[in-house]
Amino acid sequence: MSSSNSVEGSYSKRCAACKHLRRRCAEDCVLAPYFPATHPERFECIHKIFGAGNVARMLKAIPVQERAQATDSLSAEAYWRVQDPVYGSTGIVIQTNQEISVTQCELAKIRAQISMYEAHKATEQQPLPPPRLPQQGSLGSQENMPMFEPNDPFNFLN
Repeated sequence: MSSSNSVEGSYSKRCAACKHLRRRCAEDCVLAPYFPATHPERFECIHKIFGAGNVARMLKAIPVQERAQATDSLSAEAYWRVQDPVYGSTGIVIQTNQEISVTQCELAKIRAQISMYEAHKATEQQPLPPPRLPQQGSLGSQENMPMFEPNDPFNFLN
């Protein structure tokens, strides 16, 4: 009976990686701190894309203080690669860049409309200059005579 208790104890302490691979989880399992049994889907994505052996080798090759960040990065990349096998996380970056570009164009148009509105408001608020009165003595001169022929079709003054 004591052997069954120890077996049950080892099963409950297995990490998600060891559970997925159906093996015993060693005390020095490099994957255990980063793949708890409560989140098996995280390891499943990583295993599907990178493979358990490759991930274990990568984690052993980097310093312990950087392993959590590396695991998070691998997990995110694997998740997006499973969601979009062609583009992976690059597809998300491309889509986000397109949305940023569209939003920047929209913002530029709105700013142009605002500046046009402000310019229109400024001209409406300025008083009109006084009309120019002709100088004395120049009323009958040819300089002030219209340059239109009387039967000209473009003469709108008739």
